[in-house]
Amino acid sequence: EGKRLLKALGYEVASVFPNIGLEQEFFLVPRDAYARRPDLQLTGRTVLGRMPPRGQEMCDHYMAPLNPHAHACIAEIQEECFRLGIPLRTRHREVAPNQYELAPAFGIASAQSDQNLMVMQIATEVAARHNLACLLHEKPFAGVNGSGKHNNWSLGTTDGINLLNAGQVTKASGNPVVFPTIVAAIVDAVDKYGDLMRCAIASPGNDFRLGACEAPPAILSTYLGEDLTKFLEEFKAGKVGEYKAAKKMLSVGVEGVAPFEVPSEDRNRTSPFPYGGHRFEFRAVGSSQNVSFVNTVLNSITADAFSRFSAAIEGGKKPQDVASEALNASWKTVFNGNGYSLEWRAEAEKRGVWRIDSGVEAMNRLSVEKNIKLFEGLGVLSKVETEARRVIMLGHYVGTVEMEANCMVEMIVQSIIPAVKEADQDTAALAAAAKAVADKLAKVHHEEDPFKKASVARELRLDTMEAARKVCDEAEAICPANLWPMATYKDLLFLDANQDAFGRTLCPRNP
Repeated sequence: EGKRLLKALGYEVASVFPNIGLEQEFFLVPRDAYARRPDLQLTGRTVLGRMPPRGQEMCDHYMAPLNPHAHACIAEIQEECFRLGIPLRTRHREVAPNQYELAPAFGIASAQSDQNLMVMQIATEVAARHNLACLLHEKPFAGVNGSGKHNNWSLGTTDGINLLNAGQVTKASGNPVVFPTIVAAIVDAVDKYGDLMRCAIASPGNDFRLGACEAPPAILSTYLGEDLTKFLEEFKAGKVGEYKAAKKMLSVGVEGVAPFEVPSEDRNRTSPFPYGGHRFEFRAVGSSQNVSFVNTVLNSITADAFSRFSAAIEGGKKPQDVASEALNASWKTVFNGNGYSLEWRAEAEKRGVWRIDSGVEAMNRLSVEKNIKLFEGLGVLSKVETEARRVIMLGHYVGTVEMEANCMVEMIVQSIIPAVKEADQDTAALAAAAKAVADKLAKVHHEEDPFKKASVARELRLDTMEAARKVCDEAEAICPANLWPMATYKDLLFLDANQDAFGRTLCPRNP
């Protein structure tokens, strides 16, 4: 469909294909502390745990050089991946303590999706060799940032032209209408299929991450930036010209460092799908996700928009009119402000922008009629296949919550209550919390319909288990440290403070 649209715009290409670059975030924690956390071992996240006096308040983890032991581990991950033809070009700390990121060179979406699965597997195996555990869950710890996998997405031709690079595509095509038409189609796709985009990133871990000032909210808008927004507004008004992003200089306020040029199109980190210069970045993708379906959705909704644009142009409409009409109809989904603000939530509702807070409801949107027609029309998925995928997604969610709930009950009954009793403190609230979780889990098992079952599981996870967690964390706050039976957040989150020169964890507790 991309080839067809470009032909209708007077630009002949052999093919159009998607390229992606994935920013993989993860945590590295001491393996002996990991071994004393059944929840981390069995579910990937801590279902309980009190925040230590220090978190990420000072941003000192983000700004520091890599911890030497984490550095050695990450360097070996890079070497192992490079031997398999996976060049991980970027490595750095992230915001939360013990959080890091690796990112590869851009590549074809299908290959990059497969390679990312290998990167995650290699990271977990190599970490063990360094007496560390690699945590890929979106929210392994409450109270500090979670992890994502930013999906940088663009479209290329076999001639090496990036269709989201205005200068490249305008020069190659000789037609300044091509770039704004492509962007108009993408904005139109986000507007029409925002529910499907939300479905694509509805992983269980994103329940705790989206909208928490570490990831975009569950409102599917797109950020274009001041320059591109102005350019498209002029384009809608009838002005045709080549898009050129303005240049800006940055001074760091240090006499010995001269001002330097920086991109004016730096993406908005509060938007789920911002344009960042030469690519769109789907920032809401979860760190543990297989991005195959994410990119299937992006490619499908864009192909559908390209098809509709092509049909209109082939029917005799002027390309600029087709793109302008689509932009006018979908302009409500463009938002360049602070996506975390409460004002935007109210404004988005007024505009009618897709907002689906519940991941379970987002999963259920997969098989609505318009989405089935999209996949069937493009030959991507049949109706039966789409419905099967919906049921599998909901079942995966239920299974994840079931494991977390069982793990929490076991930790409370077998470990926390005995420790608190030994400290001669009351355990009635803990026993009641464990019973509440077990009772709610029984209600999950009672439901048969996949959507209803997942909906009850979501209530268990976000309401019942969170209430039980509060009781456990209060018990941890007053229980003597030598009696608390599992590794604490302090033990898990601070490699810089908890390791000796050989990478061994200092002062390990007895299990």
